[in-house]
Amino acid sequence: MDETFSRWLAIREPLDAAARSAGLTRAVATQFPHDRLLRILDLGSGTGSNARYLIGRLPPRQRWVLVDHDADLLAEVPVRMAGWGAAHGYQSHATDEGVSLRGERLDCHVTTRRVDLNVLDPELFAGQDLVTGSALLDLVSDRWLQALASASATSKASVLFALTYNGGSHCAPPEPEDARVLELMNSHQHGDKGFGPAAGPEAADRAVEAFERVGYAVRRARSDWVLTPQATELQVRLLSGWREAAAAMAPDEASRTSGWLARRLAHVAAGRSRVVVGHEDVAAWPAVVGCDAVSGGHG
Repeated sequence: MDETFSRWLAIREPLDAAARSAGLTRAVATQFPHDRLLRILDLGSGTGSNARYLIGRLPPRQRWVLVDHDADLLAEVPVRMAGWGAAHGYQSHATDEGVSLRGERLDCHVTTRRVDLNVLDPELFAGQDLVTGSALLDLVSDRWLQALASASATSKASVLFALTYNGGSHCAPPEPEDARVLELMNSHQHGDKGFGPAAGPEAADRAVEAFERVGYAVRRARSDWVLTPQATELQVRLLSGWREAAAAMAPDEASRTSGWLARRLAHVAAGRSRVVVGHEDVAAWPAVVGCDAVSGGHG
């Protein structure tokens, strides 16, 4: 397993949770009767951070299928779920396929499946009530988004996809190259991430279009990351990744972008750097399912 990526997932989990739209999550959760057995498909689950966010916010009887291509990340799910469950007062035990969590108001079973998601298998969606994912849609292609909408509609599943990058990032204090680095990084986001040419910063728009095309009602809300000066490790990793992407897109500007990174990291080291990374959450459901309109934000 790439331990660097596993560490990245771990340090971003609390930031993801703080950024997500609570209002949009509630709008999806309240569609389902409280006593209903809810079947949930989590695409690109990694170690299960999306499930950990949603478990306590959905009706209590839950059956999860966590799907990812990385067997090592999936292998971490039972341990991470058990630790999270203990911290939240749940009893957990390992099963042959994953882990179960139980509490006064929770009956949750989590299974994992290693699946290559490059091409979506409609069978994955059969019988699912909710299809969800986090930090995924900007990595996939327009065609993949259309297949997602079609498969979800065939199963009449609601969907909730969090933290889709929208290209609207900025840093403080400002540096002269900020706009150029962001431009190059956003262009890099359109490269093939294994799912075809990525939708990148336009992914939320493309997802809305895809779900509206299959007759779904769609809501969206901002879910920006706000990295304070205290988020030093995350800022260093993020800014270094931006510079790497910029250099890949414009090798002839490597000296300029290296200077930019050096100054940005100096701001981080001095405790004066703030970074905002633009994201959106997108939810959709069959139009026949009633749901109050949701405004943007985290209310």
